[in-house]
Parts: sequence; structure tokens; C-alpha cells
Amino acid sequence: MTAARTPPVPHGNTAANAAILRPYQREAVSRVVTHFRTTSEPAVVVLPTGSGKSLVIAELARLARGRVLVLAHVRELVEQNHAKYQAYGLTADIFSAGLKRKEAGRQVVFGSVQSVVRSPERFRDANFTLLVIDECHRVSPDENASYRQVIDHLRVQNPALKILGLTATPYRLGQGFIYHRHYHGMVRGDDACFFCDCVFEQPLRLMVKQGYLAAPERRDMAVERYDFAALAPTDSGYFSDDALNRVVAANRATPGIVADIIEQAQTRQGVMVFAATVAHAEEVLGYLPANEAALITGATEADERAERIGAFKAREIKYLVNVAVLTTGFDAPHVDVIAILRPTESASLYQQIIGRGLRLSPGKDDCLILDYAGNPWDVYAPEVGEPRPASDSEPVQVICPECEHANLFWGKYDGELLIEHYGRRCHGLVEDAGKQRQCSFRFRFKVCDGCGAENDIAARHCNGCNTLLVDADDKLKDALKLKDARVLRVSGMQLEATPNGRGLPRLKVTYHDEDGATLAEWFALETAAQRRAFDAVFLRRHLRAPGIPWQPATPAEVVAGRERLRSPDFVVGRQIGRHFKVHEKLFDYAGRYRRAADAG
Repeated sequence: MTAARTPPVPHGNTAANAAILRPYQREAVSRVVTHFRTTSEPAVVVLPTGSGKSLVIAELARLARGRVLVLAHVRELVEQNHAKYQAYGLTADIFSAGLKRKEAGRQVVFGSVQSVVRSPERFRDANFTLLVIDECHRVSPDENASYRQVIDHLRVQNPALKILGLTATPYRLGQGFIYHRHYHGMVRGDDACFFCDCVFEQPLRLMVKQGYLAAPERRDMAVERYDFAALAPTDSGYFSDDALNRVVAANRATPGIVADIIEQAQTRQGVMVFAATVAHAEEVLGYLPANEAALITGATEADERAERIGAFKAREIKYLVNVAVLTTGFDAPHVDVIAILRPTESASLYQQIIGRGLRLSPGKDDCLILDYAGNPWDVYAPEVGEPRPASDSEPVQVICPECEHANLFWGKYDGELLIEHYGRRCHGLVEDAGKQRQCSFRFRFKVCDGCGAENDIAARHCNGCNTLLVDADDKLKDALKLKDARVLRVSGMQLEATPNGRGLPRLKVTYHDEDGATLAEWFALETAAQRRAFDAVFLRRHLRAPGIPWQPATPAEVVAGRERLRSPDFVVGRQIGRHFKVHEKLFDYAGRYRRAADAG
């Protein structure tokens, strides 16, 4: 699919092939072709599980003039994508050790990334023009990872290689979004993402509304649940088997949970059970009807695995228990119950699991989601992009006051009032001299002492003057050396509407440290100019939900809205005459000094 050749010459019966595509599939294909006519930057298409990614891949492979390599991480996906292409009446090769085929001579090749990366000599002179990666959220940022090795090898032969990724969940645990820009005009991941643009996305809610997928019906289970609340993920972001087993092993809740699954599924066709560990899955299997259930783990032999999956798809058995092996690449449309007996580390994994039950099938109206692990995710809620900062935070919409882009951040509501969010910079894309750039508005920031520019709270160099930003620890260290400075480790912030020495109404803000020391600052809000100054020097830094319109006109209004405000981690005061005046406030501190909030 080269930029110089337009339009592409199709193979086979164009009208018949186009007719089998749904409208959103045709739009996805069109947007991909348009993108690659002007650039070779890697692109992503986001389609929910069950939306027919294989058909989109087949159509793109059919339209391409040059050679096409389609990669996936499991043999089931390789086989599925190959079958859809063959259904066009076309032929293609398969390069997959798991499928016992290693052919790479035809124009289109469907392969497993594991087999391809181990056989670079078979692809030395292949000169592919288009690489398609299914489940592309598995492309690691690590340049030594398998997908990156294959990409580097193919780019040596063709530097203009077009790379397209398809996924239902375009994020990676610990990384966030896998692409930088979205065609709706917003930034998602950082500019170091391997994939540059999301060129098309079909929302899951719309798929269900239009009748292309079965509706997920999540039920709040009344039986006893597992309590995974105390679990903490490892450095890799995943829960360890040892930690999971401490919760589920011989747990008295298991028999009741399995009995409830059987009760809920009485009139249902197919049930998938997602267990926490192998030992847990074996215990769950023991409580299910022996002649109606099977278990699949990572250790299940290939032939035995195929036999059990075949029996489940043929409806010879009703229950299929698994441990983290059937979250992708598994297609059994009759599944209408998903039982989740494990914590999911991310919205991505949760959505992948539920996606197993959303395909349409005769006699199937919806899919029951039975969650016995208290997972906080909503199947319709998109990933925010950053790790959830607190267990009680949820996705919230924040309008940028500069470009009016509707940002999606983690945040918290108090009733209908958004009182806190954790966004740092607007994700909107704005036009600048004919090009798109990210909106410069920052909700949270640190100011360069040299030029006054606002920078990300984690930045080391100023984006305005490129000088090295003074480290927060260095500021505290220097202040502690001064005789005329006072450093407070803030343990509390008090707001008062009180008259000053001349009887004029003022807002007094007092910062307290653990040892009883205090520093205070005073603000007047009587005139419009005073209120603008208050907004600039106080509100922008102290608001828990910066960017949300709030313009208090009196000290009493500020005090009444104290729940909207946050205190700094440290305050530095400098002595002016007989009094100390607030000189600097440090927010979002992450240095070596202990904060008051971290006291044991």
C-alpha cells in the first residue's frame, strides 16, 4: 500500500467483497488508505472485540499492491485472520510453527510473531510494503522485543514500510495509550509512542446500540465475594500468584460462588470462568458438573487444549474455566455468561475478558457479567491513560479553558460537583501555522524561576528557555541553610474570612506544620483586579480540580468552598522586617524529604 500508487487495483470481485463489510469497517479501511497515501507513520485502528477486525485486515490485504505481512501473537488469531482472507477466494501463506506451516512466498503472509522473529533469513528479501499487527497493544516500547525486531528487519529492506495496528484496547499497563494523536483532535499518549496516529475508532457502546454486539448485563452479585482490596501489584503492574493464592486458596466463598454461577446460568448457553490462579481454577472446576466443564491453563498440552475448546464450541460442555489464556484470540459466539473470579489490573484486561461474550449468536440477547472480585472497571468506560491514582477515583470530563477540548482524566465527584482531578496538561490538538500541535494549557505545573514559563510537574528542563529547572530538593536544602527563612512541612491549611488591621474584609490562609509553626498570607477580593490576581497567584495552584470554572467573589465564598482546595506539601517563608512572608509553595512534591502526609 504505497503512497505513490492511487487508487489501488483490487483483486477479485470488488462489489461482492465490499458488500460484506459493515459501514464502520468500510470507513476504517478508507481512513487507513487515506493515511498511508500521505505518510509512513505507524497508525492504529481501534475496533471492539467481535467487531470483525479480521474482515478489515482481509480487505486491506486485498487492496494492497505490494506484499503484506499480517502478524499476531497466538496461532488462533493467525488462523482466524487467514481464513477470512481465504474467504475472499484469494490465497495466502501461513508462517506459524504452532500451525505446522512455514510458508512465506505469496504476496500475503499471515504469521505468528514468535515464528517470524526466529526465522529472519526467511524474510531477508521479502520487501514487504505493509505490516499489519493484530492485538497491537502488545507491541512493547522495548526496542529489543519481538515485534520491534521484526519491524527493524523489514524496515532495512523498505524504509517506507507502512505499519498498521489493530486492537480493541489501545493501551498497555504501565504505559497508557499506545498512540500519540487521535483523529478526533486530541493527544492520548506521549510523543515517544511507537504508533503515531489513531485513524479510526468504533465505540463499544455504539456497536451495542446498533445491534452489532450483544449487550453486556452486569449484575451486582449478592453472594459472598473475594476480597482483593489489600492486594498490591508487583513492580511489573501485575498481581503475583502468591498474593492471589493467599486470597482464593481454600476460600470459604468459592463453593457458594460456583453454586451461584450455576444458578445464574441455568437458562444460558455457554459460560466462561476466569479464575485467579491454576490452583484456584482446579478448585472451581471441582465444584462444577463433571461432565459439563473443562479447564485450560498455560500448561495445557496443545492437543488437549484444542480438544477442550472444540468441545466447548460444539456445546458438548457448558463451562470453560481458564487462567489468563483466553482473554484474546478466542472466538465462541454462543458464550452468554462471563464469570470473573479474579482482580483485573486494568480496564484493558477487563474489557478483553468481557469481549469474549459480546459476539452475536442465535438465541442470544445479551451476556451476563458476573463479577465476584469487586473489580472497579466499567465495560464502557475508556482507559484514561494514566494509572488510577486512588481506588475511589473515576473517569471525569474536564473542559480546557483555553481550547475547550473535553479532556478525560481521573477524578472525584462530591455529588454532582467535580472536586478533584489529576490531569496535568490539556490533550487537545490545535492548529498552528497549518500544523497540529498539543494545546499548551497546563492544569498542574511548576514555574521556571528564570523565564516564568509553566512546565510539567516532572520536567527537568524548561520548555521556554531550556535551562535546567531547580530541583525541589535543592530549593528546600538551600532554604534550610538560611537564617531568615522558615520551611514548613505542611500538615494543614486553614481558611478564614476575617477583617485585617484596618477592618477591611480579607481572606487569611494559614499553613501549619507538625511542630506548630505557621505561615500566613492575606488576599483581598473586593475589586475585579484583586480577584484576577487571587486567581493567578492562589487558585490556579490550589484548586483540586484546576480548570473547572469557580470565581468566588468574597472571602466567605472561598471558605465555603474549601473542599475544592488542596494544600501545598511545603511552604518556604522569608523574613521581611519583623514578619515572615510566604515566598514559595511546593506542590506535587516527590523528593527525598518526608511530607507530613507520609508520617507513620
